[in-house]
Amino acid sequence: MNDEYFMRVALDLAFKAQELGEVPVGAVIVRKGEIIGRGYNRSIVAMDPTAHAEVTALRDAAQNLHNYRLLDCTLFVTLEPCTMCIGALFHARIKRLVYAAADPKTGVCGSVLNLPAETRLNHHLEVTGGVLAHEASGLLKQFFIRKRNPDKIVLL
Repeated sequence: MNDEYFMRVALDLAFKAQELGEVPVGAVIVRKGEIIGRGYNRSIVAMDPTAHAEVTALRDAAQNLHNYRLLDCTLFVTLEPCTMCIGALFHARIKRLVYAAADPKTGVCGSVLNLPAETRLNHHLEVTGGVLAHEASGLLKQFFIRKRNPDKIVLL
């Protein structure tokens, strides 16, 4: 299995978020080729500003491993993480991050800031961006077009 395989699983979870009226972002955490955590945006339905896809996946993985440290794990997410989420990945000691679409407004893995490259921080992780970016950004664009113009037909 490769990065695209796990990103497709994350994209499937993004569709679940969309079905709930949430911004369609999904995430999975993988350890030794096995998915140990799944999550998708749930901030609105959970009335929880921290319920981003990455955080819900971290919570799921931590419960499954009975440990808040997620050593030797990779997180796959359909949108470049925000400041809150990258901080949570650092605290969980995620080894690698793979994201699909860049986020020019809140992304901190190179778009607005590059926190994983910040040498003054005590944890660093490997970052790969752009895996299935076209699919993930298309899903997000469709979502926001429909949200702003509910009667408009979207063809991307």
